[in-house]
Amino acid sequence: MADKFAIITGASTGIGFELATLAAKDGYDLLIVADEMLIVAAADDLRAHGAQVDAVEADLSTTAGVDRLLAAAKGRRIDLLCANAGKGLGHGFLDQSVADWRHVIDTNITGTLYLLQKVLKDMVARDSGKILVTGSIAGFIPGSFQAVYNGTKAFVDNFTDALRNEIKDAKGVTLTTLMPGPVETEFFDRADMNDTSVGADPKKSNPVDVAQDGWDALMDGKASVVSGWKNKIQQAMANVTPAAILAEQHRKMAEPGSATPEALAKAERADH
Repeated sequence: MADKFAIITGASTGIGFELATLAAKDGYDLLIVADEMLIVAAADDLRAHGAQVDAVEADLSTTAGVDRLLAAAKGRRIDLLCANAGKGLGHGFLDQSVADWRHVIDTNITGTLYLLQKVLKDMVARDSGKILVTGSIAGFIPGSFQAVYNGTKAFVDNFTDALRNEIKDAKGVTLTTLMPGPVETEFFDRADMNDTSVGADPKKSNPVDVAQDGWDALMDGKASVVSGWKNKIQQAMANVTPAAILAEQHRKMAEPGSATPEALAKAERADH
């Protein structure tokens, strides 16, 4: 058993899996979680780095799912939490079912806040611990045809800024917000956005690079990090661009059917 213990959510694939890989290489024991059985295979892969890894399949959109995750920690001190679990949802808001948009809100906001509150209380009490929360530059942009998701990330980005100030007297506790742009993960497939311009774009960020940016910022105790120079520019422009223009720009990226045949063909070639 290592003397460092980390919990990483949404760790079956993508950014979460890459964060778990970095933690394993850095000598952490891991408790990883996702809402799919693939988390078991991810745990097997991570053990190849010599880490002790436990996996839990749980729905973190519910307080019961978060409680199940924390129970699996068996009372062990949590030194590091990567709150990375999230859900996307494409298409127009009026076309989305209540169950679907509520699941996005409950996963990205409610479950994340409940987990943070549970873990941070102990960290602040002992004045020790690190947390990385995956936000997004989407939180700076009105997300036409992805409105609920972008709205949840706006909440997360804003909330972590506020929470960071609330716990500033706990000098041994750091809270870092990772804000990537579009990343080459299963996100767009699961959000039914493969026929959109952003979904078909073969130049999305590599999750390995995004995770490394987040990890470096976390270890340096930084407040936040925007991953990728193009996303840094986009964030800066969002601060001075009228919301109506941003919404129209996002529409061109996320409206169903916005991907050109050429872009779809290029994305298909990139997959192979």
